Amino acid sequence: MGHVETAMSDFLSQCGGVAVIDGGLATELERHGADLHDPLWSAKCLLTSPHLIRTVHLDYLEAGADIIITASYQATIQGFENKGYPLEESENLLRKSVEIAREARELYYSRCHEGLTDHTADDRILNQRPILVAASVGSYGAYLADGSEYSGDYGDAMDLEFLKNFHRRRVKVLAESGPDLIAFETVPNKLEAQAFALLLEEEELNIPAWLSFNSKDGVNVVSGDSLPKCVAVAESSNKIVAVGINCTPPIFINDLILSIKKVWFLLCLLFSRIIPAPLSTVMLTVIDEIEVTNKPILIYPNSGESYDADRKEWVQNTGVSDKDFVSYVNNWCEVGASLVGGCCRTTPHTIREIYRNLPSRSTAPS
Repeated sequence: MGHVETAMSDFLSQCGGVAVIDGGLATELERHGADLHDPLWSAKCLLTSPHLIRTVHLDYLEAGADIIITASYQATIQGFENKGYPLEESENLLRKSVEIAREARELYYSRCHEGLTDHTADDRILNQRPILVAASVGSYGAYLADGSEYSGDYGDAMDLEFLKNFHRRRVKVLAESGPDLIAFETVPNKLEAQAFALLLEEEELNIPAWLSFNSKDGVNVVSGDSLPKCVAVAESSNKIVAVGINCTPPIFINDLILSIKKVWFLLCLLFSRIIPAPLSTVMLTVIDEIEVTNKPILIYPNSGESYDADRKEWVQNTGVSDKDFVSYVNNWCEVGASLVGGCCRTTPHTIREIYRNLPSRSTAPS
């Protein structure tokens, strides 16, 4: 096990075995008054209202999050340049996303020192604990702002070199800005996962990273690529210390965790066609014990709500309640997840309930 993998293992141990990731950023920024009708989406606030980003980070820390993710998901050098910002300023905005998160962490620690108990009268969780800042890197589809991070369809002309070169400078700038890890999020296909893994090696970035895919059918990633084959990309890199799923409806998560851990469903169809049924059953029993990955599995689904791409708004009452969302979490941990949180449309309330419902948090060191 490499030193970056050991660091993640130690962090999870300090968290009592399960770490809590924060929740949705954009809708929380909107709740605080931000206008995000822009191709830059939440990254627009790096330009207009960085104080709101810091406020949302702090809200999640006070809800029990152990990992906060920067407002750089849709922040790309190319995107800023399209808005007329020169290269130097674009890179400074990327650095700013990490700086804001680090400031929020320091402010939170100051509040912990000032507080006398872990839980305040106004429901804040003030618990001096290890907190990681994860620098978000969204997919090429997120930059396009046309929803293609939810299809993975980048066209026939797309290739590995293009994706590496698109992300290269951005990833390097973020990695050198002082985060604890890089979060490659909402990765829609195997090709982009390969680009991220190769960039870590080619640029000799000595920083841990995670790879998080999304799915719309509970079986494959959104492009249709095999999830185990995508997970194998993460498994091939010592710098990728966790792999999992984000921005996916909660109802799919249990099966996706099992798919990450096992390869049985990949071979099921093959054996059912070429091997007699009795032998097929025996073989599948053996295959069911084969691990796809030994890396920690991270899970941060969306609320399950539908998004109307034409109207550019969420369809109300199409997701699961916070109560139902949280009720799934312990089961996800039982089947293999060790980092859990929320994505789009989840809130500090969601994260607080996750924190309070994890049995491990009652025994984790403060």
